[in-house]
Amino acid sequence: MIPRLPDSTLPLLRQGYTFVSATCDRLGTDAFRTRLFLRPVVCMRGAEAAEFFYDGGRFVRARAIPRSAKHLLQDAGSVQALEGEAHRHRKDLFIDVAEGHGAQELGHYFDEEWDRAEVRRPRRIILYEDVSAVLASAVFRWSGLPVDPGTAALRARDLQLMVEQAAGFGPANWHARRRRRAAEAWARDCVRRLRSGADGAGGSRIGDTDSAGHHAMLAQLAPALAVALHRDLQGRLLPEEVAAVELLNLFRPVVAVGRYIVFAALALHRHPEWRPVLAGGDKVDLECFAQEVRRFYPFFPFVAGTARQALQWHGHSFTQGDWAILDLYGSNHDPRIFEDPGAFQPERFRPAATGDVQPGPFGLIPQGAGDPLQGHRCPGEDMTMELLHRALRILATDERWTVPAQDLTVDLAKIPALPRSGLVLERRRRR
Repeated sequence: MIPRLPDSTLPLLRQGYTFVSATCDRLGTDAFRTRLFLRPVVCMRGAEAAEFFYDGGRFVRARAIPRSAKHLLQDAGSVQALEGEAHRHRKDLFIDVAEGHGAQELGHYFDEEWDRAEVRRPRRIILYEDVSAVLASAVFRWSGLPVDPGTAALRARDLQLMVEQAAGFGPANWHARRRRRAAEAWARDCVRRLRSGADGAGGSRIGDTDSAGHHAMLAQLAPALAVALHRDLQGRLLPEEVAAVELLNLFRPVVAVGRYIVFAALALHRHPEWRPVLAGGDKVDLECFAQEVRRFYPFFPFVAGTARQALQWHGHSFTQGDWAILDLYGSNHDPRIFEDPGAFQPERFRPAATGDVQPGPFGLIPQGAGDPLQGHRCPGEDMTMELLHRALRILATDERWTVPAQDLTVDLAKIPALPRSGLVLERRRRR
């Protein structure tokens, strides 16, 4: 049987990312029952729990996260809120767009925007703010959406707030939700303009094909236009407000990669021996370092779902609608999967170190588990890795910047977490 605890809301707020795993360690289990915010929940961790949670469509997203967080991260009608065939059809849009235009194309725009930003950077920058603006400009260009620099900066901050305040309450969360509504209004205007331009260019004919043909044609379009012209299983254009939400779902995850880039810079600062290795640009080295950044540093703390139907697991009976939480951060620090998980060791991902056996779809799960084609795992991991590779090359080779003394503490009780300073970089003085 799974152990039961009294309400654990206060321990969650005190411990943040480590709450589930620390509680499991104390109880000697991989799962426990408790209440969070007075609601019954089963908390679980590890590869076996990840497979149970993600595989087979056992859990759905309905009523899985608080409304305040849902509005910031998903909102009504988005791909994350769908299930079954409707979810697969909508998710195919994002997968087709990624395959049609590619992570490398987005990475190219990132390189260009990083260089463009260099001419206007002051002597000291906060990397988190700087790289978020660069990523926003890059993803807007990649999507085919013309955005002036002022609008790009404004929308970048809106997209940051959606992630920063998703776990928050009170005035800061309310402000983020107001900014979310403003961003949705801007995105609706973008959808109207994109559809108006497409009608004049024969874009309406895309709806005359079958589902496979529809996705094939969308894959040839600029990503923003593909979202605007996407049709549901009944062949209808998405409602304007839903298309706007999906447009933000195209942009927000890319800007969120800035958090990984900040942690990558922190890792290079703390492990300078890797700088000359990565400066060489070997793809295997970049891959190992980027994967370890994703494993070691905090991103999503956990993911939530509700049971689709009656289920059995480890002697516990789930009824339809029961709430469950899978610990992503703790699972990525599971010593049964990763030796010495508290150490930052990129070499653990070298094939020679793993005997050509990688953690698999339920082992390394910073952005979800399982098959992204079938379930709710993030479809943008290739883009995340490409952007991390590009950023690491820049950070490892650019000698113009140094890391001054600052508070680089990462408070795991704060969700989402970042170095307290945001990671300040200072331009070296010319001699």
